[in-house]
Order: sequence, then C-alpha cells, then structure tokens
Amino acid sequence: MTSTSQRITDLLATHPVWDGHNDLPWEARDQVGYDLDRLDIASELTTTHTDLVRMRRGGMGAQFWSVYVDAKWAGEKAVTATLEQIDFVREMTSRYAGELALAVSSADVRAARASGRIASLMGAEGGHSIDSSLGALRMLHALGVRYMTLTHNDNVPWADSATDEPVLGGLSPFGREVVREMNRIGMTVDLSHVSADTMRDALATSTAPVMFSHSSARAVCDHPRNVPDDVLAQLPVNGGLCMVTFVPKFVSPAIREWDLEAADVAAGEGIDSADHAAYSAFLMGYRETHAQPVATLDDVVAHVEHVRDVAGIDHIGLGGDYDGVDILPVGLDDVSGYPVLLDALAERGWSDDDLGKLTWSNALRVLEGVEATSRELSATRGPSTARIEDLDGQ
Repeated sequence: MTSTSQRITDLLATHPVWDGHNDLPWEARDQVGYDLDRLDIASELTTTHTDLVRMRRGGMGAQFWSVYVDAKWAGEKAVTATLEQIDFVREMTSRYAGELALAVSSADVRAARASGRIASLMGAEGGHSIDSSLGALRMLHALGVRYMTLTHNDNVPWADSATDEPVLGGLSPFGREVVREMNRIGMTVDLSHVSADTMRDALATSTAPVMFSHSSARAVCDHPRNVPDDVLAQLPVNGGLCMVTFVPKFVSPAIREWDLEAADVAAGEGIDSADHAAYSAFLMGYRETHAQPVATLDDVVAHVEHVRDVAGIDHIGLGGDYDGVDILPVGLDDVSGYPVLLDALAERGWSDDDLGKLTWSNALRVLEGVEATSRELSATRGPSTARIEDLDGQ
C-alpha cells in the first residue's frame, strides 16, 4: 500500500502548492537592500522562511509574491516603494530563470508548470500603494501585479481596514469604483486585511471572483483579520477563494488572547499594534518575560476544515504568509512544510481530488475567472476616469 507520504509526493507532482502570499521581497529589502548576491535564494538560507531549495521540498508550483510596503507610508512614497518591490520580483525571476518564471496570466502559470519552473505572480498588499489613483492601479497591472489587497493594517481614504477604527462602514463610492476597475482590467480583489463590512461591500460590487490571499476563519479564532462565516458563505456565489494562513495569532485562540494582552501593554508604551514594524520589535522583548503559547498543525487543520465546511471545497486555498511573521506553527516553520499539512488532511480523510483543489486547482480557476470577467468588461467599457475627489467629496 502507498504510504500517506508517498501519496502526497505523487499528488504534488500533478497539483503542486500555489500559495497566496509570501513576503520575501520585503525581507530582501529589509535585510540586504535587495542585493541577491548577499541573499542568494538558490541556497538554503537561515534568515528567511523561503528559498528555492525549500520551495522545491515543499512541493510548490506557484507563488504570489507580496509587493508590500509599509502602510504608514503615504502618497508618492508608497507608490515609489511599491515600484521598487515590483522591480525586485522581476529581477529575482530573471536571475533565477531556471527555477522561477514570471507569470501574469493563467497561460503563463500553465507554461511555467510545463517547463518545470515555479510560477511567480505578484500581489500588492494595500490600497495605499495606488495613492487613490486609478491610473496608478492600471500601471501596477501593466507591470504584472495581479491582485491588490484593498487595505493593509490602516484604513485608506476609500476602504476600512480590519485593524483600524471604521470610518466609512465599508467601501466609499470611490472604493466601489476601484473594485469595478480591478474587475475590468483583470486584477483580483483581495479582501485579506479589510473590515468585515468592506468584505461585504466588495462582494456586493465585484462581478469577478475575489480572494483572501492570507486569512483564516473567524469562527475558529476570533481575530478581525479572519473571515466571518456569513462572508465565507458568499464565496460559492461569487466564485471566490479563501487562502488559509498560518499566522499564529490568526489560527490559535490562545495566542490571540496573549496578543490582546501584549497589545494593551504596547499601547501603554505608545506603540500601535497595527504598526507592523514597531509592534513586531516590541514583541521581541515582550516574549522574553511573557512566554507566547505555541501554535500547532492542528490549529491550522481546524481552519482549513472549517472554511471547507462553510464555503465548500471549491473555495479554499493556502496562503502561508511566510516571511511576513517571525514565528509559525510547529511543523509549518518554513515553505518546506506544506506536505506536513497535506499529510494531516489526508489522514483525516481528504481525497486526492479535494487536496488538489486546495493546493492548485481552485487558485487556477479563480485567476481564469478574473481573466474571463476582464475580457467581457473590456469589450463594453473603457478605463474609468473617476476621481476620489469627485465621488467622495474630498
């Protein structure tokens, strides 16, 4: 009889992992100023969760690289930094062309697989990257960005974030125009990081499948970064996808409680827990005197199965958020860990067909759906000329 491990090896040969979110580009900026001579991902690294050796070990076939920039950066600075992130991903895929292939379409993804390379797509993490400009949005698309997360940890003028005080109650009129323009040009609307009301508004507006590039289930762990059941239940109608993340405070209720206490202490020291860089630095010291609970593989399994039960097997994927956090669940410590999760699901009765949907087929279907919607809309209307000042009265 074929062992579970061999079964997963065979599965990944035909349905590799397509991950929704990886922050290696920001780590490359932060650690070495984008110098790939100093951060050679062809070798197994100790300072990142990601390199080509471990991606192959993890059975990966496609990756959305996040071209994230700090949400505290406003205006032109955010746009420029996003362009630098895009430039790095394009340089990385060129430098390691034997292993990585830049992909901007489902056809590119299929071609990468046929050539034995890992398809490399890009996603912009936060609407601050376009500085409220549809022209900037279209230029990000022209440079190869294929999803945009509508917010990061802070609100943008046209959309509320999950981790900021609500201002709009969801999307503003200009925010809905952003969603419609993303539908038209073929950029997936990513609803990770946004408030639940923004999720609902976006689903009511979008005619193309949406995605959550790295979010888990709020019913399992009550964190605002996770997706409520009523939103998960809308994904079959929309055709969208929730890519379950591994971030400990999003998957473990015990760590969520620990993090709430830490955030209160940080606030007393003038540190906002939504300020990713400042809060991460604070936690490094806080953990020395307040031991953080440990997230486990079982925690992640609980989220994967809950999303499957509520949204359906056709609407679930994986978005580990590797190199976006410093600690991960035991067994999922880096990008080589995906087979461990798949083994656990197989042992719980998941079929090969269902595992293949989780790892690959669902993500491919969503991209194809976004492309099909774009073709239809582009045939009937041209670029939007809407401006935030006109639609929102600012």
